[in-house]
Order: sequence, then structure tokens, then C-alpha cells
Amino acid sequence: MSEQAPGNPRNPKPGTVDFGYREVPAAEKSRHVRAVFDSVAGKYDLMNDLMSAGVHRLWKRYALSQTGLRPGQAALDVAGGTGDLAAGMAEQVGERGLVVLSDINESMLAVGRDRLLDRGLLRNVRTAIANAECLPFADSSFDCVTIGFGLRNVTDKPAALASMRRVLKPGGRLLILEFSKPVVPGLKPVYDVYSFSVLPWLGRRVAGDPESYRYLAESIRRFPDQPTLTRMMQEAGLEDCRCHNLSGGIVALHKGYRY
Repeated sequence: MSEQAPGNPRNPKPGTVDFGYREVPAAEKSRHVRAVFDSVAGKYDLMNDLMSAGVHRLWKRYALSQTGLRPGQAALDVAGGTGDLAAGMAEQVGERGLVVLSDINESMLAVGRDRLLDRGLLRNVRTAIANAECLPFADSSFDCVTIGFGLRNVTDKPAALASMRRVLKPGGRLLILEFSKPVVPGLKPVYDVYSFSVLPWLGRRVAGDPESYRYLAESIRRFPDQPTLTRMMQEAGLEDCRCHNLSGGIVALHKGYRY
């Protein structure tokens, strides 16, 4: 683990951004992130189940309950990886609707496409390689945009928030499901031990890649806390922004609208 204490990282120097507790040139972060997810793509779903004891499915189910989607509407899942949120939204919009599963990582997108195909959901789902910071979709295209556990890996988060707002239709909503900061007294020390000891151990034993899971733990600590992310959403032009903590704040769902 880094010499820095969990949850107390340095601020990046000018021209650099965080990659876990390391500082890397801003132009290189996406390459480092891509390498992480190339490595973990094949075991990503299994590791999610092991790391969260299956609770990630409940977090995603709650996010899906907040989409507000109706049959015939359009939705975009950004950094959608293996497609859990996209699959749920595909069922919500029905055959007359459309869901786009996007990710910057081809390996993750390939796994997601295969999973959707296995579930018979590709009829109303399209896939697209896309950078969250500059989404290749027209303005006002989607009734709902989701990003689940992906924003912390983005280099320029304000640009991504602005890009996701741009593609929302007026009245559409953005949902950000992401690891956040524990708010229950006494939870943080336990969570730190789990993150920096258990996760790398699982990564070594199951995925053969402890470093990628150490990065994932570090990236969670570097991610903005709940009030900061809410403010960033407002600065990106989203309105009526609010946050709902899940599992004591280990995860939070942020919601904002484009009016």
C-alpha cells in the first residue's frame, strides 16, 4: 500500500491527476485505467459479488428504482461495463424504447454485450465505445443517464458531468451510483481495513491481480464526498440535486435533473 494513510491523500501537482494514491500526467490516466479494466474484465462480476457479498445488486436495484423511465423512452448507461444497469433499464423502456450501453474500455464492453445477449436483451440495446468526458451523442437525446461506479475513474469529472447533462432531454435525470464516504460512526476504520487488506487479498486469490484492486480501493478514497459531488453536479448545470446514502454511506446515489 502507499505510504499515505487511507483517506488522507495529497493534492495532485499542476498538470497531474490522481490514479489511486499516485500522481500521473492527466493525459495518461485513461491509459492506466484502461489497463486496470483490461485486467479485471473477465472476473469483474464475480469479484463484485465477492467484494460486496452480493450487496452491489441491491445498490443497483435501488438506482433502477429511481430512473423514472417509461416504455418507449431512451436511456444511456455511461461507463456501463458489464451492463447491469443497462439490462434493468432495457426492461423498463421495453421493446419500443432504447438503451445505449457505453464504456471507454473495449474489454468491459465486450463482456457487457455478451451478458446482454445471453439475457436476450440486445433487441432494444445498443453498445458504443465512448469517453464520458465527450459523449458522441446529440444534445437532448436521453430521458435518463446513469453512471454506476465509473465516475471516479474519469480524468476530468466536471467535463463528464457537463457532457452527461448535455445529452439529457429537458426534464431528464442523471443518476450517479458511486462509492462514497461512510457516515455511520465507527464504520470508517472497519471499512479501511477491509478495503486495504481484504480487497487486494481477494484480487490476488481470485483475479490474480492485487494491484488493480488496491487501485480501486485508493480511487474510492480520492473520490469527492457527498456534498462535494452534489456541488459539482450543480456547477455542471444540473438542478434539484440530491443524495441518498446506501449502506451507511459506503455507497451513495446522487440524482440531478436537466430542466
